[in-house]
Amino acid sequence: MSEKNHDGKRTARERMAVEREKQKASERRRRTLIVATSVVCVLALATVIGVLAANSGKKKSTSAGPVAAPSGAQGKDSLAIPVGQDGARSTLTVWEDFRCPACQAFEAAYRPTVHELTAAGKLKVEYHLARLIDGNLGGSGSLRAANAAACAQDAGKFPAYHDVLYGNQPKETDDAFADNAKLIQLARKVPGLDTPAFQSCVKNGTHDSWVDKSNQAFQAAGFSGTPTVLLNGKNIIQDRSMTPAKFKQLVEAADKG
Repeated sequence: MSEKNHDGKRTARERMAVEREKQKASERRRRTLIVATSVVCVLALATVIGVLAANSGKKKSTSAGPVAAPSGAQGKDSLAIPVGQDGARSTLTVWEDFRCPACQAFEAAYRPTVHELTAAGKLKVEYHLARLIDGNLGGSGSLRAANAAACAQDAGKFPAYHDVLYGNQPKETDDAFADNAKLIQLARKVPGLDTPAFQSCVKNGTHDSWVDKSNQAFQAAGFSGTPTVLLNGKNIIQDRSMTPAKFKQLVEAADKG
């Protein structure tokens, strides 16, 4: 092989090596750019979520208007909506959020038993309305639904409308209950509820400040989440052995004294 050809091949190999290094460097820069861009997107998303949450937090604590408790509300600051007879020997205290999937799951499992025991005069339920999901995910569906439920209480239709809301609960991330028209439409499932008085109460947010006050009481109590369910003061949600059948046995035992 001539010296000239040898030098030519060596030069070609060197050029190829240099080109490969350039390609590797370009690929490293491309990967670095992708990672950096991803990080920026995540940070930007986190910033947006933080701003939304902050704004939601500001809105949820500044509902305008006086605190107007719904008709028949009881307990401290009139924050409990009672269902059942006052003379019942057992009291079930329920802190709930109409956007909360776990609350819906509790309702689906325990509702028939709760209805049976309240109808029999053995159990009284005190419902406290919170807006935990509004604070966690943003939006106002928890507030709007709770206000509408309080409006239903004014009309003497709370239990039926309460069940309708859970029966038509949207996905947790879908703030469908923020639409007053949706809440009024659901009221048509309860005979006699969709009246001008109910519609006005829903649209005007008559009980918004009351809902906020109830939510503040929930937070001040230090509860870990919704639903929080207390039977005669004992948290039955924390009892992993609790079932509707066991719950019924406890209530009936208390009723017998």
